Amino acid sequence: MRECLSIHVGQAGIQIGNACWELFCLEHGIQPDGQMPSDKTVGGGDDAFNTFFSETGAGKHVPRCVFLDLEPTVIDEVRTGTYRQLFHPEQLISGKEDAANNFARGHYTIGKEIVDLALDRIRKLADMCTGLQGFMVYHAVGGGTGSGLGSLLLERLSVDYGKKTKLSMCIFPSPQVSGATVEPYNSILSCHGLLEHTEVSVMYDNEAIYDICRRSLDIERPTYTNLNRLITQVMSSLTASLRFDGALNMDLTNFQTNLVPYPRIHFMLSSYAPIISAEKAYHEQLSVSELSNSVFEPSSMMAKCDPRHGKYIACAMMYRGDVVPKDVNAAVGTLKTKRTIQFVDWCPTGFKVGINYQPPTVVPGGDLAKVQRALCMISNSTAVAEVFSRLDHKFDLMYAKRAFVHWYVGEGMEEGEFSEAREDLAALEKDYEEVGADSTEDDGEDEGEEY
Repeated sequence: MRECLSIHVGQAGIQIGNACWELFCLEHGIQPDGQMPSDKTVGGGDDAFNTFFSETGAGKHVPRCVFLDLEPTVIDEVRTGTYRQLFHPEQLISGKEDAANNFARGHYTIGKEIVDLALDRIRKLADMCTGLQGFMVYHAVGGGTGSGLGSLLLERLSVDYGKKTKLSMCIFPSPQVSGATVEPYNSILSCHGLLEHTEVSVMYDNEAIYDICRRSLDIERPTYTNLNRLITQVMSSLTASLRFDGALNMDLTNFQTNLVPYPRIHFMLSSYAPIISAEKAYHEQLSVSELSNSVFEPSSMMAKCDPRHGKYIACAMMYRGDVVPKDVNAAVGTLKTKRTIQFVDWCPTGFKVGINYQPPTVVPGGDLAKVQRALCMISNSTAVAEVFSRLDHKFDLMYAKRAFVHWYVGEGMEEGEFSEAREDLAALEKDYEEVGADSTEDDGEDEGEEY
């Protein structure tokens, strides 16, 4: 077995978690109380869904996950929601007071008290696994709990489980839409930790997903539920080959190997196709080549940055549903001939493909149409440097005046940590610039000219 543990930290992580487990249960035919009529082997068995669910002697399926927050209100929704019987009560860990959008509270003062309890639970879950493959950590980097406690937890995980893959799914601050004033501080302090302690980080951004909802699904006023359901389709495709069988399997370690050329260059863009509403689906002929083209559209990226401003280093394409390898090879061949999709010249192949026969599942009452095939792409592009430079700029504006810094120092952080994290990200921007430069140009001239 190749189990995978999910850890949901802070409000964003938990709300995405809700949507995730709802989808996983539907995909595997597990009812909200954890019973699974189709499963004949009671109490174990090595069916593929056991990578995400552990089975009790009574035949109940329990998600391998931990929900962790510093305040109770968000987790209480899980405790009283439709899926309240699905989770083990000890997997839902909440504190008494929240991190108040303050990285230092989540990382030092309040987070310190709860992190050991969380690690105990994770240890218990890990001991129940026969071959733990890695962790998927869901969190936002703009808030206090997701950034502070999230990075603290990742630090501790890399000490305890050094060899295991840690994928983080992080919600980054958007260019225009902001949920908190101190987002730039939190994100930069948090990215400083993500750089060290995760193998792959996939970036999402609410604004980009709002635009996708508005443009492709005709939802005028998207709620977080709409956004989260889109994000979970990506999560589901990422892990589909762990849970279903297909022609070309792909697991968590594959992402690392194929997408990360240097340890620090591990921030990924994700895109998904087809994102269409049920009314439109009748009029679309969603062939493999159409899907393959549409995941490369700048508008379908789930983080606000334009891949045309950079070069692709590598992309992992996960097809699911009615797809045969021949179509995929043809589609990838066509993509390689396009002028608009530029790869760095030192990475000639650039494509990793996974094919899975399970078609995507839709949530009843959701926005997406039921389709025969879908494609999810995770790509490493030098364009994500845009996201960092945008954050760095906002950070600099506030930090020049030392605005809001006293809240962080008051929680036991040192001012030096701000400048240290900021230098680290400046170095990251430089790294991306060097990675994107052509190997022939030794004089390192600015490579924004060819556009």
